[in-house]
Amino acid sequence: MAVTVMSLWKVMAMKRKKTGFTLVELLTVLAIITMLVGLLVPSMATVRRLAKETKQRAQLNSIGLAITAFRNEHGDYPPSRGDTGPRYCGAQMLAEALLGRDLMGFHPDSQWRLDDGVYDDKTPVGLQRRRGRYLELGTANAFRASDLFTVIGGLADMFMICDAFGVREVTLPNRERVRAGTPILYYAANTASRQMSSDPAEFENNIYNPGDNHALLAQKMGEYGVQDPLGNNFYQYISDPRVGIDWPYRPDSYILISAGADGLYGTPDDITNFGN
Repeated sequence: MAVTVMSLWKVMAMKRKKTGFTLVELLTVLAIITMLVGLLVPSMATVRRLAKETKQRAQLNSIGLAITAFRNEHGDYPPSRGDTGPRYCGAQMLAEALLGRDLMGFHPDSQWRLDDGVYDDKTPVGLQRRRGRYLELGTANAFRASDLFTVIGGLADMFMICDAFGVREVTLPNRERVRAGTPILYYAANTASRQMSSDPAEFENNIYNPGDNHALLAQKMGEYGVQDPLGNNFYQYISDPRVGIDWPYRPDSYILISAGADGLYGTPDDITNFGN
């Protein structure tokens, strides 16, 4: 009986020896797995980046449709410069037009002023006069300036439509922490103009005025300590190379600019409604 048990043990030991992995085989398998992971990780990052870019282009398309609906109803595109100066910037005026200053819908009596009192009327009659939102809140990804920046300074504390890249985590007033994108810049064309001068004295008379979102760019630089390249290259950035003179894309409508994955305006990863 002892001999039989011993024989069985030897047979089982031999089978385990034949079917088990050697150290060299284990190291080989691990090396192959490591190589595969090394190949897959960049591919996955590329897929995620492309997915975000596709989502961002879809958002800009939705914003474009909403702007068209606004124009059809009100006769013109939303302005990007209010009559109280640059504190109330183009990005915020876009949000007011498509969502309402308080996200409850646009008021047709809006004067595009910081001290515009029409949004203070929350009575049933006042709310009845509002237009429905032209853009879904889920698509808008709207945040107040104070949600994005700890110091407001010269920028009015109003809503802005942010892009889909979620470059930073912010804390909302209710203490909820969320990922927030970078505000989408909006510039409305001065269709009565036929110039694009780089002379600051002529900015107001140009087709597009870089000052329309200056307060936002300045606030962003002050908050994060990085100057966006767009600030010094605005007209070069929006120039259509197919035209023989300095001439912007979309001179008869508006331009939209998402800062892209790096959160900086004026860099190659920007997503816009022109040129790409």
